[in-house]
Amino acid sequence: MSTPEQKTRKAKVRTAIFPVAGLGTRFLPATKATPKELLPVLDRPLLQFAIDEAREAGVERIIFVSHPSKTAIERYVHADPELCATLRAKGKDDIADSLDAAALDPEQDQVFFVMQPEPLGLGHAVLCAVDHVLPGPVAVILPDDLIMGEKGCLSEMLDAYEAAAPGHMVATMAVKRDEVHAYGVLVPEGEAEGRLLPASGMVEKPDPDEAPSLQAVVGRYVLDGSIFDDLRGLPPGRGGEIQLTDAIAKGAERVGLCGFRFSGTRFDCGSKVGMLRATLAYAHLHSEYDAVLQEQRPVLALAAE
Repeated sequence: MSTPEQKTRKAKVRTAIFPVAGLGTRFLPATKATPKELLPVLDRPLLQFAIDEAREAGVERIIFVSHPSKTAIERYVHADPELCATLRAKGKDDIADSLDAAALDPEQDQVFFVMQPEPLGLGHAVLCAVDHVLPGPVAVILPDDLIMGEKGCLSEMLDAYEAAAPGHMVATMAVKRDEVHAYGVLVPEGEAEGRLLPASGMVEKPDPDEAPSLQAVVGRYVLDGSIFDDLRGLPPGRGGEIQLTDAIAKGAERVGLCGFRFSGTRFDCGSKVGMLRATLAYAHLHSEYDAVLQEQRPVLALAAE
């Protein structure tokens, strides 16, 4: 998985890349004017979960790879002094405080926006951020993949990564065989070491009968800095796009690769079903919604008959 020399180096992850350029076609017409990353899970946008996860993990710099049509994202992540002043004038200090706490301060936080004008793939999106990454390995967070748990998925991964320095690390979860066609799938190599699963490569969206495992890769990556060299000049892969999976597989033999089996629960909020599941799960975490959830149980039971 890694050489002794790799394990002795300090593998500090200082940068997180957020690919947010997708147009959210599965949520139209809602995403015609509102970026899918700003769709709420109750009152909390998907993007805020991802930002909080990165903050918890202690990254120094966040790079948003966005699309020119999605200016609302930049407006959302930055503070809005005028709005907060209006709220405070109306005595709503608690709301203003929560908005200030959620915002990224351009003077204190290292925040960059770069554009991906065309949908050329996740690998291309990550490469768009190269000019702003800090030295060393980088994290990639896909906000569509909401992972709820006592500890953030990225925090778990960075704890393991900075201890073991495995080269590339990808978050994985077990899926059913008839679901592997929707994921990048890990090619395991050897026995698991705690939450780490050594691997020799990845396969993007394999046919179920040809899948090398049932360990699906989901939207958290910690990648050796060499990933950018492997992305440069990479030919289009599946779907005619520059696949991050292909670049990871290309560098796996050279720098190492492992899966990380996180402890939280992942929700695919790029789909309507996943978004609904996430909303219900989040509601269950807050007692003020208990009465509403209780009201819906007879309705849901009747609908299931």
